[in-house]
Amino acid sequence: MTITIGVHSSNPSLYHLYHLSRLGLAQEELAPLGETVVFHPYTNGVRTGELLSRGVIDFGGTGSTPPVTAQAAGHDIVYTAVSAPRPEHGALLVPEDSPVHTVADLKGATVHLAIGSWQTHLIAKALDDAGLSYADDITAVRSTDDSEELLRTGGVAAWVAQGAQLAAARRTGGLRTLIRTGDIISDRSVFFARRDLAESRPEVIEALTRALRRADDWAAANPRRAAEIAAADLGGSADDWETALRALPWTIEPVTDAFIAEQQEAADIFHRTGFIDRPVTVADALAGAGADKAA
Repeated sequence: MTITIGVHSSNPSLYHLYHLSRLGLAQEELAPLGETVVFHPYTNGVRTGELLSRGVIDFGGTGSTPPVTAQAAGHDIVYTAVSAPRPEHGALLVPEDSPVHTVADLKGATVHLAIGSWQTHLIAKALDDAGLSYADDITAVRSTDDSEELLRTGGVAAWVAQGAQLAAARRTGGLRTLIRTGDIISDRSVFFARRDLAESRPEVIEALTRALRRADDWAAANPRRAAEIAAADLGGSADDWETALRALPWTIEPVTDAFIAEQQEAADIFHRTGFIDRPVTVADALAGAGADKAA
């Protein structure tokens, strides 16, 4: 059997596992189980649930929002592991001289963010905590390559930046942090799989998780080389990528009740504000939950 791992640039662990494929980390873990590994690159992590449901990939990872929207779309997924919290992974930025000093000041404003990613979770929860609604009180617009320039020239009120873009924006100056990600959400990388694979071959899931940990260990020990790989592939400077990558925890953890509670809070906010059109029970995306429901 061949296990297909989905990979995109927004999930650091999977991204570096893919770029370290020459070292055979995934294959070394799966070969004793009689499995081979292939990678399926794609650009939009929001599609991960759909790709799993269609059988294009067997295993993937994103931030916190896509698995919730995948469940809402009827995709049967199973959570397998999560990263440690990433409090410095991103931030909501405003110009230094902006009149916006609290989240409540964003009422009626336009905010650029990667809609459907963990950034939606960040903004929706921050607004909810302030008594505002993601659907009704801001205009959420998908980020573009021009988002930082628009922010600096007054075209938008706020912008969620992450990774090397955030490091570059801070290095340039003239912006301030309105929301630090870690003050609002845990912002974990989240890994999930097709239910049939997760439930029938748990040893494969364990092997994939070990491979992710090995990739994380490499990135943590070699931040400059990891940064050079990302800069050459994705653009930006190696210095900014190194700053961003050094801020990540590079730790893979089990799925816990606390994580499920975090996801359920997000799902409830998304449904209340209309970002998803039906309620989601996050615990349904645990191994064995399908059998429990059938019983």
